[in-house]
Amino acid sequence: MKHFTSIQDVANPNDLIAPALEIKKTPYSTSQLGMHKTLGLIFFNSSLRTRLSTQKAAQNLGMDVIVMNVSSDGWALEMEDGTVMNGNTAEHIKEAAAVMGQYCDILGVRTFAGLKDRKYDYEEVILNKFKQYANCPILSLESATLHPLQSLADMVTIQELKPNNKSVKSWTRPKVVLTWAPHPKALPQAVANSFCEWITKQDVEFVLTHPENYELAESFSGNAKIEYNQNKAFENADFIYAKNWSSYHNYGQVLSNDESWMITKEKMSFTNNAKFMHCLPVRRNVVVSDDVIDSNNSIVIQQAGNRVFAAQAVLKELLKSIEKNGQ
Repeated sequence: MKHFTSIQDVANPNDLIAPALEIKKTPYSTSQLGMHKTLGLIFFNSSLRTRLSTQKAAQNLGMDVIVMNVSSDGWALEMEDGTVMNGNTAEHIKEAAAVMGQYCDILGVRTFAGLKDRKYDYEEVILNKFKQYANCPILSLESATLHPLQSLADMVTIQELKPNNKSVKSWTRPKVVLTWAPHPKALPQAVANSFCEWITKQDVEFVLTHPENYELAESFSGNAKIEYNQNKAFENADFIYAKNWSSYHNYGQVLSNDESWMITKEKMSFTNNAKFMHCLPVRRNVVVSDDVIDSNNSIVIQQAGNRVFAAQAVLKELLKSIEKNGQ
């Protein structure tokens, strides 16, 4: 695995899911693998879980970690080629990424969608510039369109909590629902896109539910079953994953703030005693009611905890690739 920026970088997703669960049992068993290796974590926007979990994962592998917040710690970066840099940008990404790659063996990069120009966002300009110029493995800490580390942790969590009882049909092939939920701000499609990519590779019944005109790009949602009636979508579900995203076709727009889409105890009663999932941070009593997120069926903290082991599984593969190639 040369980079980890989407599921396309992974030959078989299960080759990361199972190892992540094994790592969770003995997180320090390969603490020498990353000795004398440095992970750079480069943030173009804020982070809590991704930053801390990836740093913890690297430390479990014996790596040194350097963290840089681009907006406050570095020069304003120019992304366009051929530009005359007589404005606010002081350094070009060509030199910046190349220098970071000199200092670090792996670079984790977190970017965010501007939600103004869909073409620019979906071209993943910043992430691809790092892949082009850094000359080292690039680990996506979330990009404009995808969040593969989050999705890997989600798959690990579902696999971990799926009862292995082949005599019960609903649990041999669990029903997983990704539901849109209201939010006061326009949010990217990254988590939803990525979850669709990963969950459609698993042996589950997958349903995507959202208001009309909130369809995701088909390149990510694929052949997912779309249900516009949220209550119907929830029927007999085993996992409910709530997430807001802004419109893809009317790019970046908030077309609805229908409060009736909030996840409530009443709606969860339609499910098969489903587990509630969310990537966090979550706006209580906007996205989900207190009595759902505080219930015994809420697994958001366990889900967040698995971010460490997902990141560690990925870093382990990237380190093995570096070792194999003699870097």
